[in-house]
Amino acid sequence: MKVKGLAMAVFALLLLMADSVQVGNVVITGMLSPAWSQEKIIKIDGSSTVYPITEAVAEEFQKAKKGTVKVTVGISGTGGGFKKFSRGETDISDASRPITQKEIEACKEAGIQYIELPVAYDGLAVMVNPKNSWVTSMTVAQLKRIWEPAAEGKVTKWSYVNSAWPDVPLKLYGPGVDSGTFDYFTEAIVGKSRASRGDFTASEDDNVLVQGIASDKGGLGFFGYAYYAENTDKLKLVAIDGGKGPVLPSERTVMDGTYYPLSRPIFIYVNKKSAQRPEVKEFVDFYLKNASILVKEVKYIPLPDMAYKLAAERFAKRVTGTVFGGEARVGVKIEDLLKLEKKK
Repeated sequence: MKVKGLAMAVFALLLLMADSVQVGNVVITGMLSPAWSQEKIIKIDGSSTVYPITEAVAEEFQKAKKGTVKVTVGISGTGGGFKKFSRGETDISDASRPITQKEIEACKEAGIQYIELPVAYDGLAVMVNPKNSWVTSMTVAQLKRIWEPAAEGKVTKWSYVNSAWPDVPLKLYGPGVDSGTFDYFTEAIVGKSRASRGDFTASEDDNVLVQGIASDKGGLGFFGYAYYAENTDKLKLVAIDGGKGPVLPSERTVMDGTYYPLSRPIFIYVNKKSAQRPEVKEFVDFYLKNASILVKEVKYIPLPDMAYKLAAERFAKRVTGTVFGGEARVGVKIEDLLKLEKKK
């Protein structure tokens, strides 16, 4: 009798802990399993630029939830992230540019509605090797001459860009074609998204680009300002002349738009269906509430308080779609777009 009673007690404990227990042809569902034994998972992927912010938020959120929620954050690039998002493989997509018309259509075909939420400002930094003594600033026209498709195999030395510069081989480094940073840079500098020469070292991992520029005297590259801020001892920042004189990226110049045309907002996109899950809703609320602090901690530039307030309202009302209409807009202030949308 004692053995039988012990067996029944063990069975009852297993039933409480397990998702289900099968007895013969009957499956008995565990009563406490959802809250006790199952860890809830939020899946995020996308931009390597937005990654440090989302990763910082995820770490703090997981601490607050004391192990009951796991947040996974990938870095397949903005384009790669949207591909997974449109297939329903992720709950949230990090993006360093607005969603494109092609990506909008992919989501529509899959029946996925999304909520577009800005989380920070970023300035695209243009950098050279610290041993580069001839460049302190560059014009948009010079950058275009280097990066436009027609430059491939032809503009291969610094002297080809400016005759006053030395005859040193020009080695280029930049984000891969799935990167939103690549898309935005080509739109802002070349005049057309994704229009670029192909003979450069490309990587979705910005740390690879840092090492490339840092090890090559003739190196030049671009990526998010935060990665430069983490590697100031390895890189030399170049001021950009967008028509009103050379300007270096900083919190002030990015926020006021004087670092033109390489200032931009960056985003997260939330699957509306996923937002129905309590853990996803809590995570996004936590993200927007704490973004201004955590964005600074990882060397990015927070949005104005009004922009976070408008984004929080957008999420609370589950407003779907994009304020950009599937097109890149260079030099815009996201808070102005959100205000315009609110007035509609």
